[in-house]
Amino acid sequence: MKLPDYFAEIPRLTVQDPLARVLGCAEDGIFEYGFADAVRLAGHSCVAVASAYWLTWLALEHLYPDGLPQRGGIKVEFRDDVRTGGSGVVATVVQMLTGAAGGSGFKGLGGRFSRAGLIRSRPDLLLALRFTRLDSHAAVDVGVDTASLPGQPELDVLVALLSSGKATPQQEGELGELWQARVRMLLLERGRDPTVFMVRPVQRLRGATGLPHMPEAAEALA
Repeated sequence: MKLPDYFAEIPRLTVQDPLARVLGCAEDGIFEYGFADAVRLAGHSCVAVASAYWLTWLALEHLYPDGLPQRGGIKVEFRDDVRTGGSGVVATVVQMLTGAAGGSGFKGLGGRFSRAGLIRSRPDLLLALRFTRLDSHAAVDVGVDTASLPGQPELDVLVALLSSGKATPQQEGELGELWQARVRMLLLERGRDPTVFMVRPVQRLRGATGLPHMPEAAEALA
């Protein structure tokens, strides 16, 4: 199977899954994922799939600065309903990388290792996603804003032709090249741009029992 060459340039994600270790399906429970795995899972490479992969990568980098992220030990909350728009494909990629699942997820083994209910709705979030460690309760909010990416009028024309069924095989090939060029730019040229990929640690009020808050988050989104 031939995939675009730039897939290999995107940083991979290594995680440790205690359940996989216990069941003997991976040495020390260690899994390694790449962007290609997200593409295979979704069946396509687009900005939504790329954003899901990279936002998860960034969130876990922040939450586990000194060790491997613990797959199955992370709760993920979504601002938008996962049944609408592109949120569903994002949730699918997030579930693969973190182990977090909705109500239909793995219910556990002997009272341990449950992943069901670790993907939840949180409509009051300022950014798209919140990742929370179950052990330390450290949390980070992440989001993506592609408004600053340059426009691609040629791509828009080709998408319109494809949608109308009038695109030639050559035009379909051109569409694919432009489409992947946009995904490549997002991940490899703008992946560390804080105006595109936003990472906001969630600060908890000392001694408070309520919800965590995000200082200056509203200003950052303005």
